[in-house]
Parts: sequence; structure tokens; C-alpha cells
Amino acid sequence: MTGLIFKEIKATTYQRADIDRGYAGQTLAVDLGTPEIQTVPVTDEMKTRFIGGKGFDLWLLWQAVTGSTRWDDPENAICIACGPMGGTPAYPGSGKSIVTTISPLTKTVIDSNVGGYFGPYLKFSGFDALKITGKAQKDTIVFIDGLEKKIELLTVDGLSDNAYEIAGALTDHFGRGKPGHISVVCTGPGARHTFFGCLNFTWYDAKRKRARYKQAGRGGIGTVFADKGLAAVVVRWDRVPLDVNHPADPEAARAVGKQYSKEIVALDPKQNEMARVGTTHLVPIMNDYDCLPVNNFRYGQHPRADLIGRDVYQHLFDPGFDGCWKGCTVACSHGVKDFVPLTGPFKGQAVFVDGPEYETIAGCGSNLGIFDPFTILEINFYCDNYGLDTISVGTSIAFVMECFEMGLIDQRQSGGLSLSFGQRDSALELVHQMGRGEGFGKIVGQGVRRMKKIFADEFGADPGILEDIGMESKGLEFSEYMTKESLAQQGGYGLALKGPQHDEAWLIFLDMVHNLMPTFEQKADNLHWFPMWRTWFSLCGLCKLPWNDIVPEDNKDTTEPARVMKHIQWYAEYFSAVTGRKSTPDDLVVMSEAVYNFQRIFNLRMGFGRREHDTLPYRAMGPVTVEEYESRRKRYDTQLEEIHGVDITGREAAEKVALLRKFREAQYEKLKGVVYQRRGWTKDGIPTVATVKKLGIDFPEVLEVLKENGVTA
Repeated sequence: MTGLIFKEIKATTYQRADIDRGYAGQTLAVDLGTPEIQTVPVTDEMKTRFIGGKGFDLWLLWQAVTGSTRWDDPENAICIACGPMGGTPAYPGSGKSIVTTISPLTKTVIDSNVGGYFGPYLKFSGFDALKITGKAQKDTIVFIDGLEKKIELLTVDGLSDNAYEIAGALTDHFGRGKPGHISVVCTGPGARHTFFGCLNFTWYDAKRKRARYKQAGRGGIGTVFADKGLAAVVVRWDRVPLDVNHPADPEAARAVGKQYSKEIVALDPKQNEMARVGTTHLVPIMNDYDCLPVNNFRYGQHPRADLIGRDVYQHLFDPGFDGCWKGCTVACSHGVKDFVPLTGPFKGQAVFVDGPEYETIAGCGSNLGIFDPFTILEINFYCDNYGLDTISVGTSIAFVMECFEMGLIDQRQSGGLSLSFGQRDSALELVHQMGRGEGFGKIVGQGVRRMKKIFADEFGADPGILEDIGMESKGLEFSEYMTKESLAQQGGYGLALKGPQHDEAWLIFLDMVHNLMPTFEQKADNLHWFPMWRTWFSLCGLCKLPWNDIVPEDNKDTTEPARVMKHIQWYAEYFSAVTGRKSTPDDLVVMSEAVYNFQRIFNLRMGFGRREHDTLPYRAMGPVTVEEYESRRKRYDTQLEEIHGVDITGREAAEKVALLRKFREAQYEKLKGVVYQRRGWTKDGIPTVATVKKLGIDFPEVLEVLKENGVTA
């Protein structure tokens, strides 16, 4: 891209201290409206209570907003942070950024954990976190030059709308001949036209000589980015030596990192082959265990699923190292070279597709009744290019397709599109419409929760069936696991703080595949432990995949195989070595528990965070329609008879559907109550004063929020 015109509107230099024990010691605050640039010290209390990463994000966002702040208010902040362990090239999965804001979809806190170089480069440039508030009047770039120790706010003319072209042009411009020194955060035109815009974070692939993408996808973070008038945030850095974090105990840090990397190199080829097929290995497993979403989560299996799984994509992926951070031995960020789209602005041109990963394959493939790997690749490419979250796109289109097949909407509302399951051309056209902000795509781009209201109020659709089949909770679209038979994952979705995203409690595999939590009590206990533990990765700037996607060979013989305690011990040793804060595995969980409860109270401050908000559409719990029931009749009949003691003789299928629903909804409500108690919350799902005091987050403003909501003990 040529002809870019930059104009400086604000610039400042800053002092950059050396990284000490994983911390840069300051944060960066940018107000686009003023404009203003400030550096703010990181306090010891921030490190102790919030650790880093998402913890720092939440604290900065808490200070920026009030309980009445909405996603498009100037004071809403986009916060991006790494973490004390982030950026180490010798420890697997250490390249993560965590992004946090108030969501257009949920109207409360959303966070997303994303790979790429940005978070580590931001920290090494001198900042543990970045907070952006205000709104720019013209497309603005925030450029953080860690080498020159300078921050610039620049307007830009001549920049493309397409995300891939944005990233390529800015990498070339700011890289000054060294593109590997640059990481770009940007979005695309779809973020301006939908409520589920994503952010693309780049990493430079030297082998393929191009900037590649990972996505901060969930909750419309890209929509907030676009609303603020941001064209991009760019950071520049260079060297990343092994001791870049200046750990308290360099020898211990190197030893545990070497041990972990050696295990992954030895075991990944024998287990999931992440370095060769990435997360596509999940497709056949989920299909075998009836957990792959098909046709808007109606079903969990399909005979054509093998057409979109690992056996196909391993031959489409371009071979070579695919780590989204330096030195990561998992190296699972695969892509397809020289793919030629059949539609849209890149029709007939050879492009590089970053992905697909499991969520995109399931959401934009099987859940739409599409079993063509090339259509999935095309949807993947355009979602990234338009800045759209593939999970929300897939789940929203699946909802529309079922509504169309049920006669709840028709071609008068869809602009003439035939939207039955399997209609690849219509699915692609909706993606393009979302990218352009046109046609029926403008409605689909508002997300499932808003569509339910539009379809009922304006199109006369039955609101009851819309609630049952609209796969959202808290306003966020479901990620791609069919949970009818997994009470544990129902809780993992319904109780998740930000909505039904699997990163908080991905229990489906442990529950359905390995059967490691067969009892109700085990499910409830794990719905406390797993969210607390998994939160810790986002506090530290780490990826979760090394923890449980490659496991020790003797893991199955340990007392707690679901938790992979050998790896957790390594994480405790590594955290201790980097920060100098001697910690056990239990200490790590308590760190997370403090931040997790703080986020629950943050939701409460924003008008959410009660039992009534931890609801699920019934499709997540059981069969909504007779057709669904009949597809698994033997299973459901047996459960009614043997578990619930119902005599089903002579009962019609519709009556059995209603009976099963009664039992399953009661079971989920019981689960909520037990988990709340285990977490130290009230029956209404609010942390008690005793809990926040125990966790050391009893700040006056936290206690005030609890008091305003009737919690004083």
C-alpha cells in the first residue's frame, strides 16, 4: 500500500526502566479525545492483588468507568496487558495479551486472551498495561516506539479498510526494514457495522514474510476499538533474550522452561499433534462423543464431520514453524497458503488464511450444516479481514438458519436469501453484508440477543421458541460445544463471568471424553476450581494449551488427572523463579480467586452479576423439539425411566420433552446453588463480605457495591 499520509497530533518521550522480575513498573494511559498521554506507576498493591494481565486490565477499567458507563461512552476504556511471565521465549505459551473493555453485546466486562507479539513487546517497551479512553475525531494510530522511547498519536489518510492490508502497510512503514520488530492491533470494517467486531493482533512470520494474525474475538472489543476512531495501535521492539524478564532466579527459570519444552517436543507428536494440526484434532473427538454442534446445536454428531477435521486440514496447512510467540514449542497457529476465495473483494486472488481453529470449523462449518473445508476457510479469511468474531458469526447465522427453517422468518425479512442449513452461498453473503453494513447482515450483526427481540417484536416470531434456541447467555454467543449431556459444561457456560466462552471452564472434554467427574459433587467442585485456575493464565500472560493439551505420560495414573498437577507445580516454580514471590499451586489458585471475585463484583457494579444472569437457553440443557428428542430417543427414554423414575408407557414425544425439561432445568438450578456456596457467594450469586475480606479485595469501593446490593456480611 502506498500513499499513506501521517500527521502527528501528539507526541511525548518517556523513561523506560529495565524489566525487573517480570514487571515494567508502569502503565500507559492514552486519552484520544483530549488528546493526552500519561505514564502511571504500578504499585506493589497492584502486583500483590491483581498480579498482571487481566488483573491489571480490570483494575484500570474499574477506575475509568462508573456503573452507568455504556460501551460507546468516551470513558469506556480498552485495556491491554501482558503479565509478569509473558514474553519469555524459553517457556511454552508465553506470548499472550489480554484485552478488556465494556462489551456492546453484554453491556458489562468482557475479556479476551490473544496471541501475537503485542503484549510482550508492549511490556518490553516499558509498559505492563495500556489503557485507551476517549474518542478520536479522525482515524488515529497510537505508536509506541520502545526503541526510541517515544509515543505518538498520528492521524492517517489513505489506509485501507481491510485488516490484512492495514497490518501489512503499518508493519512495513513502522518497521523501517525490520518487520519482525513490529506488532499491530487493528480491526476491519465489520467492527463498525456489528456488535461483535474482533481485534487482530499481529506477529511477523519471517519464513512466509508476512504479518499474521491472532484474534481477540469475544464480546465486540473490535467494535469499541472502531467506535473510538482507532485505526491501529502499533508497538516497536527488537531483541528478546532468554532472560528478558530479568527473573529473580534465572537458573530456576531456565531449568523449568527447558524441562517443559523438552516434554512437549517429545510428547506432542504422540498425543494431539498440535504442532502439525493445531486444534483441528478436536473435530473428530467432539463428533465421536456427541459434542460437535450441528445445525444450531440441535445435534452433536454428523456423518460428514470427517470432511472438516484434522485429516483434511493437515494436508491444507502450509508446513513450517507456526508459533505465535518466539520459541513456543506447541506451535499450533497454522494457516493455509495461496487460498483463492470464490466471493467478495478478494475473489480470484491468492491469499493466506490464518487458521482455521476448532471454534471456527465448528461454528462456521458443522453448526451451519456446512461440511466443506474450503467454505470454512473463506468464511475464516473474511471474518479476520472484516474484523468479525468467527464464534459470534457462526452462532448467529446458525440461529438465523434455524429460524428460517422453522418459518419464524422468511425471505421477506432475509432480503431474498435462502437460509436453510448447508446454504454456503447465503452464509458467505451474510458475512459480506456484515462487513459492508448492508442488508439482512446488519440485523444478524447485532447478535443473537438483539435478533430475538427484533424477530419477536417486528416479525411476529414466537418469543418462547426464540429464547429456547437462541444460543446466547448474558448477551454473548455460545462457543462451539454441544452441552446437552454435560451438566459440568452447562455450568461452565452459564456461570462464566463474561458469558458462554469455554476459556473459563472448558470441562466438556474432561466430563464427556474422559469421564473424570461422574458425580454431581465432582462437577460442582470442578466448577469452582477450574475457573479459578484457568483465570491465572490471563493474569500472567500465558496460553492454556501447554497445560492440558500435552500431558505427562503418567498423568492418567495420578490422583487428579483432570488437573494435570505436575504441570501446575511447574507453573508455581516458574512464577516463583520470575517474580521472587515463592508460591505453591494452591497460592496460584488463590491469586486467581481474588481477581475472579473482583470481576464478579465489577459485573454487579454494572447492573449484572446475580443468579438471574447465570441463565442458559434450554437448548444448552436438553432437546427443545420432538425431532431432537427422537434423534436420541433411547437415551432420553432411559434417563426418564431409570434416573427420574417416570413411567413413559403411552406418553407422546412432546410430553416426554416437557418432562425431561423439568428435571434438567431443576438440576441446573441446583448446580448453581451448590457452586455459589462453594465459591463463598450468597444464594443470589454475590460474593459475601467475608469472602472479599479473605481474598484481600475488601477495598472501600468494593464494599460499597456489595452494600448497595444488600450484602453486608
